[in-house]
Amino acid sequence: MTKMQQHIVAFYHKNPFLEYIHAEAVPAADGGVRLELMVESEHTNLYGIIHGGALMTLADTAMGAAALARNKKVVTMNLCMDFMHSVPMTTRIIATGAVLHDGRHTMTLESEIRDEAGKLFAKAHGTFYVLGRFVDDAAE
Repeated sequence: MTKMQQHIVAFYHKNPFLEYIHAEAVPAADGGVRLELMVESEHTNLYGIIHGGALMTLADTAMGAAALARNKKVVTMNLCMDFMHSVPMTTRIIATGAVLHDGRHTMTLESEIRDEAGKLFAKAHGTFYVLGRFVDDAAE
C-alpha cells in the first residue's frame, strides 16, 4: 500500500456515514482506493434490492477517493447516475472512481459499480469543487 493509499484509507475510516453503512475503503492495484460494500437488509428498499441512494453514496465517495489520490480535497457540485441492473441482497459490490478532468478549481470524475464477477450495475458522473490539497508535501 502506498503512503497516499494509507492516507485515503485512514481518512475514510474517520467518515461516520461510511462506517454507518459498513462501506470499506480498499487499496486498489492502480494506486487508488475503491469502495466495497456487502449489500445487507439495511441497504435495501421495499423491493429487496439496494436503494439507489446507497449506490449514489458509494459512487460519490469512490470519485472523491480518486480525487484524493490526486492529492485534492473535493466536494460534490453535481452528480448523476445511470442504473443498469438492480443489486440483490448479499451481493458484494465494488465502486471505483476515475478522473476525467483534473482542473485547478474543478474536477470531473466518473464511477462504476460492479460485482466481484465484473457485472456493471451503475455508472455515475460528477463535477467536484476543489477545496485544496489533501496532504501536505511533507506528509506524502
